Amino acid sequence: MIESLKHLPQAVGSNGKLAAQFTDLAPPLTRRQAAIEAARCLYCYDAPCTRICPSEIDVASFIRNIHDQNINGAAAGILKANILGGSCARVCPVEILCEDACVRNHDEEGEPVKIALLQRHALDNATFKKHPFTRAASTGRKIAVVGAGPAGLSCAHRLAMLGNDVVIFEAREKSGGLNEYGIAKYKLTGDFAQQEVQFLLDIGGIEVAHGRTLGMNLFLKDLHAQYDAVFLGLGLNASRQLGLTGEDAPGLLAAVDYIANLRQASDLSALPVPKRAIVIGAGNTAIDMAVQIKRLGAEDVTLVYRRGFESMTATGHEQEIAKVNQVRMKTWAAPSEVLLDEAGRVCGMRFEQTRLDGGKLVGAGAFIEIAADAVFKAIGQSMDPVGLSDQMAMQLARSGDKIHVDANFRTALPGIYAGGDCVAPGQDLTVQAVQHGKLAAMAIHNDIQSTMGIA
Repeated sequence: MIESLKHLPQAVGSNGKLAAQFTDLAPPLTRRQAAIEAARCLYCYDAPCTRICPSEIDVASFIRNIHDQNINGAAAGILKANILGGSCARVCPVEILCEDACVRNHDEEGEPVKIALLQRHALDNATFKKHPFTRAASTGRKIAVVGAGPAGLSCAHRLAMLGNDVVIFEAREKSGGLNEYGIAKYKLTGDFAQQEVQFLLDIGGIEVAHGRTLGMNLFLKDLHAQYDAVFLGLGLNASRQLGLTGEDAPGLLAAVDYIANLRQASDLSALPVPKRAIVIGAGNTAIDMAVQIKRLGAEDVTLVYRRGFESMTATGHEQEIAKVNQVRMKTWAAPSEVLLDEAGRVCGMRFEQTRLDGGKLVGAGAFIEIAADAVFKAIGQSMDPVGLSDQMAMQLARSGDKIHVDANFRTALPGIYAGGDCVAPGQDLTVQAVQHGKLAAMAIHNDIQSTMGIA
């Protein structure tokens, strides 16, 4: 945990000065800018931007509503498809999804419509007199949702909208999951994640029980017995290991742990910040970690990846953010040894240079050393084995280290469903987790209706 960095100095600068480094990465559009941008949309029939959206937002329709100055209509259309559309507008990798599919990329302008900023504009400026969704008549059924992250919240909202009562069980003190604890502070600023959670809960019929951890003080067999159905939106809470001696030394920790502390810190100047830092990884979390530690005052930040730039899961847009923030990026280097000082603390890493041999990554036999006061691992997350350790949970079929589900998010156990990052299909994206939750809720509701003999 972050305690392993307590020997490091605190961030340089006042809390206010540091907070200024974590304002919106992309400023919102003004009303005039939104009108001009909406006018650029061609409102394509069978729009490719809509077809590629994991949550099936009707992009052309909401942009037309913005153009027609119907902001509430635009917002309602987005939320009907994606109840967490506000956060997705800020964190979704639109550069490889809707904006990449925009036909404007191929005309004389060569620039896509700014779909994400338009989506944010609609949701930030909507003024609903009452909640845009109302609950259906009560089904008399109660469903347990484990995990108050994007998948669990989306599932709970849709179930409640369909007339079911829902109890969400969440291990942490706040709801929101990745949006609250894992996204770069400059992407989801202030308390936006909590505002979005509260809006979602305002539909009614959803109770949230915090401090309940599956496998510790909450067990699948009990939920299965007490509720009409169970949805597992567990996320991926365990950080993968490097498998090197010294991995538990002070100064080496998971990037997600530091990011969570950063997002919850009321005083950024109290955070420990290394003068020199290494971030190991190739995804958005690695980029988020590297950029944020640089903005907190680290003088030298190096992101290291064992393959080339083209193999990084972080998009080109994310890589550019790192470069703009003066993060050094070293590729074709694999972690080989944790370097420790006389006190047993991290003082750097040794990496072996790598290359491809017949399509297989191999060591090249040459080594480099990078000095650092702290090393942050961002090499991926996996399922926490404790969560699925009771006898019933162990009966869930797996695909690798994830839960296997069918096309309707049913697990191998009747009445138990799962979605989001903890299941095998798809990518680990917030927008896809929201879609999983929504579709799973529909499947749960339909299955329950069938057992009640309702067509």
